[in-house]
Amino acid sequence: MREISTSVTFEIRPGETVPMRIARSTRLSVHGGPVWATRSNDIEDYWLAPGDRLKLRERERLWLSAEGDKPACVVFTMLPRRDERAIRWLSSSIERLVQRFRAGWRTV
Repeated sequence: MREISTSVTFEIRPGETVPMRIARSTRLSVHGGPVWATRSNDIEDYWLAPGDRLKLRERERLWLSAEGDKPACVVFTMLPRRDERAIRWLSSSIERLVQRFRAGWRTV
């Protein structure tokens, strides 16, 4: 078994501002109502409509607020880390190589 992704969903009420600290590389997607996002170390603010996505950097801070009259749902999906992906790629490559050398032989 391997972790493909992990996601966490939050609901933000209209007029509410939520501060977040991003621990790992994460993708934010918006559902329900529109969201206004402000990121640390970024001079731009982001207006995210339902269906929009935003890739967040590790160790950044984020402030989210729901706009309009209905709540917004934001989904944070944690992406596998690069080193985890590299280890998975290396182990699967080794396994394919081993299978190639064992072609025709069955191990009991």
